[in-house]
Amino acid sequence: MSDSTVRRAASLSLSSTGEATSPSSRPGASGPRSGRIRRALPFMGPAMIAAVAYIDPGNFATNIEAGSRYGYTLLWVVLWANLMAMLIQTLSARLGLATGQNLAEVIRARFPRPLVWAFWVQAEIVAIATDLAEFLGAALAFNLLFGLSMLEGALLTGAITYGVLVMQRYGFRLMELIIGAMILAVSAGFLLEIILSRPPVEPIIYGLLTPGFPDSHAIFLAAGILGATVMPHVIYLHSALSQNRIRVRGSGERRRVMGYYRLDVIIGMALAGLINLAMLVLAAKVFHGNGETGVASITESYKLLSPLMGHDAASLIFGITLLLAGLSSSIVGTLSGQVVMQGFVNFRIPLWLRRVITMAPAIAIILIGLPEQQVLVASQVVLSFGIPFALVPMLMFTANRKLMGDLVNKHWVTGLGILVAAIIIMLNGYVLVGELL
Repeated sequence: MSDSTVRRAASLSLSSTGEATSPSSRPGASGPRSGRIRRALPFMGPAMIAAVAYIDPGNFATNIEAGSRYGYTLLWVVLWANLMAMLIQTLSARLGLATGQNLAEVIRARFPRPLVWAFWVQAEIVAIATDLAEFLGAALAFNLLFGLSMLEGALLTGAITYGVLVMQRYGFRLMELIIGAMILAVSAGFLLEIILSRPPVEPIIYGLLTPGFPDSHAIFLAAGILGATVMPHVIYLHSALSQNRIRVRGSGERRRVMGYYRLDVIIGMALAGLINLAMLVLAAKVFHGNGETGVASITESYKLLSPLMGHDAASLIFGITLLLAGLSSSIVGTLSGQVVMQGFVNFRIPLWLRRVITMAPAIAIILIGLPEQQVLVASQVVLSFGIPFALVPMLMFTANRKLMGDLVNKHWVTGLGILVAAIIIMLNGYVLVGELL
């Protein structure tokens, strides 16, 4: 389905259900569920692209270490991080729809110039940490699956992701379909892994519903899980994906579109959350359950899965999911980098140059020979520190009635957002103090 077809279908959907039309022109408003789903389809997609950032190789690293070390104990962290993500990505989509600008552009328009540049610098640091994790993960997958060196895998990752990014010229819908197919493939892979491992239900439920930290390292891992789940760069990207996707006429249509975007976020984030939970559960059942509590790397996981599960396909499936997650998240990371640079400083560089720049840190890490697991987990903690720099301004803007109009946050939504930001900042502060001392 082309972009023009999507926009035409969205326009027809709004004209048949929007508040701007008369009751007699809305025959589908109370129709069957299939009709409602059909009307919602043209608006689906932005959250699916955002969801890719929530299942990148950094998630593999943090979830595997959490599951192997602590079993099912930190499942509640993944659950709550995903609920936070639903709120944050909904606010991001709301901002883009209401203002016609992405978060970086709104910051540039409303903050003093020196502060805008400071925001841009920290956003670029976060983008580097993001690309680092994604490139290392994809390169590692090529190494495990095909025996390529890490350097060869990184270069191949760069070439493949650049090729997919070039396809943007054919419209946003094609990109959404490619990314969506990758996410569904990752989902199917982990579903197979869970079926093969057959984890017990009781400890899973207990881990989901019982908050707690066994020790100080668990708090560090929780910050990593949070940084890998609530991704700051994708907050900027989601607002860009929703800012001019569908042309709306009047407040009635705008509220209707926001309802569809909210459904899009729920579906996309729920899918990403289930994949993250499956990662941790798999590590808890296969590694922690077999006494392998020291498994703290993706490489070890790949090598041990098949022997411990007794299925030759287990390691292969894991490697394929890692590869797809790395490639898809690397694509999204580069898209986010373009949004950040253009939004904050109104400057755009050629796509190939952006791709080369974002590859450089990962290639440097590979050449130096640093352990990939430590780099992956540390990168996720860096991402966690970047969340408030995106979240706090977004909360300020979405609570501003002059800016948002009828899509302004309700007071309880703003209060909940402030609570989420406070929790993230306090957790980051605890981790920082612990690392310095």
